[in-house]
Amino acid sequence: MRKVTAGLFSSVDGVVEDPFRWQFDSFDEELGAGMGQMMARIDAGLLGRVGYQQWADYWPKADTDTDFAGFINPLPKYVASRTLSGDLGWQNARLIDGPLEDFVADLKKGNGGEIGVFSSISLVRQLLFAGLLDTLMLIVHPVIAGSGRRLFNDGDPLTRLELQAFEQTSKGNLILSYGLRGD
Repeated sequence: MRKVTAGLFSSVDGVVEDPFRWQFDSFDEELGAGMGQMMARIDAGLLGRVGYQQWADYWPKADTDTDFAGFINPLPKYVASRTLSGDLGWQNARLIDGPLEDFVADLKKGNGGEIGVFSSISLVRQLLFAGLLDTLMLIVHPVIAGSGRRLFNDGDPLTRLELQAFEQTSKGNLILSYGLRGD
C-alpha cells in the first residue's frame, strides 16, 4: 500500500502559511538533503485549488530552484477543487473526480511510491482527520512568525499521534515526523 506524506514548514508558534517570509535564514544543508530524500520517494502529488493555482503560475517557468522544478513539473498531480473545471494546463495535472477521501484511498491501493501533499493546509487537515495521511512531517524553524494560518485550530478533534522520526539540523531546525497512533 502506498503512503501519503505531507511536509510543512512551521514556525515555533505553529504558523505554516507563507514560510518564505520567515524560513530563509535557517534553511541549511541538512534540511535540503532531507527534502531531496523525501522528493526521491514521491511519485505523485496532491494539491488543493489555491496551491495548485499559485504553483501552476510559477513552477512551469521557474528560473530558480531548478531541482524542485525538475521534480514537480513532470510529477503526476491530482488537484482537489470544487470550482476548477476542464483542462488544468500544467503538465501532468488533473482534477480529482469524486470525493477526495475515496480518490486518495483508491490511489493508496495502487502501485508506486509515496504520494505527497503539497501547498495546502486544508488538504493536509482533511486527509489527517480522515485517517488517510500516513506521515505528517513538520519542519519547525527557530522563529516566531507572529501571524499567519496555523495547521490546527480550536475545535479540532482530539487526535493521537506517534513520533516516527526526528532530527535537529545545524541551524536549529527540528524535523519531526508523526503518524496517527494506532490504539
